[in-house]
Amino acid sequence: MGLLVEGKWHDQWYDTSKSGGRFERSESQFRNWITANGEPGETGVGGFEAESGRYHLYVSYACPWAHRTLIFRKLKGLESHISYSAVSPEMLENGWEFGEGELADPLFDANFMHQIYTRADANYSGRVTVPVLWDKKRNTIVSNESADIIRMLNSAFDGITGNHLDFYPESLRSDIDAINSMVYDKVNNGVYKSGFATTQDAYEEAFDELFVALDSLEQRLSSQRYLVGEQITEADWRLFTTLVRFDAVYVGHFKCNHKRIVDYPNLWGYLRELYQVAGVVETVRMDHIKTHYYVSHDMINPTGVVPKGPTLDFMAPHKRDQ
Repeated sequence: MGLLVEGKWHDQWYDTSKSGGRFERSESQFRNWITANGEPGETGVGGFEAESGRYHLYVSYACPWAHRTLIFRKLKGLESHISYSAVSPEMLENGWEFGEGELADPLFDANFMHQIYTRADANYSGRVTVPVLWDKKRNTIVSNESADIIRMLNSAFDGITGNHLDFYPESLRSDIDAINSMVYDKVNNGVYKSGFATTQDAYEEAFDELFVALDSLEQRLSSQRYLVGEQITEADWRLFTTLVRFDAVYVGHFKCNHKRIVDYPNLWGYLRELYQVAGVVETVRMDHIKTHYYVSHDMINPTGVVPKGPTLDFMAPHKRDQ
């Protein structure tokens, strides 16, 4: 993954030399919000009113952060209101690339994702990531922060769709925010801190924190069905996109090999239940997931060989309702 510096592309990986070998994720820079009436949201500027057909979502099927947004688009009934397209799974010297057919850019016929960023800001400096929520009316990026995008999709379009399914109910927000904070740091980003560490100490620190967190989540799910009680919330979907990749990628590729998810009875059943929610299976592309990680990160897997396994039966009965 490279970056843009004043609008110019540079094929440059993360520099861990000043952080003791620790991977440090960059902050998202586009932080506007779509709102029902176009008023400003929590950050950024206003003028992004919820309208059918106005917005486009750029994703990668491989990326867990982008995967969240695909799930919310599906579960909130936004398929006919927000278009989307996916980049190719390989992320090489040009970063995220568009391909042919379903992997082409339908808006500008761009070759690379960084060209979408410079359309929004010709002098942009920073990482080029997905998801990206694009405004076709104003020709700019609304947001490239997945945590914000899923909350927009959760409520901003309810008046258009009539879908009032709420994954961030007000009565549970403090609990959701608390579990999100831990899961993000130790699990969602924790697998990357393990996999991208460049010193033994940094790796073992991230590794240990990850499995302490997974053990605590296993215990939590022994006495309740979901992370925040008895209903699915955004906290569950934020964890799901890491869990569904864990055994196929993170165990081997990122050296997160203390336990697999299938070795945790509660987490494994929980993962299968979420996978089996209507519409979710359509958002999971394991071919893209495995190709992306094993081919793109040549500093970890220089041969680019993609493993055939493991065989994971996500459709086996989960028994979480018993």
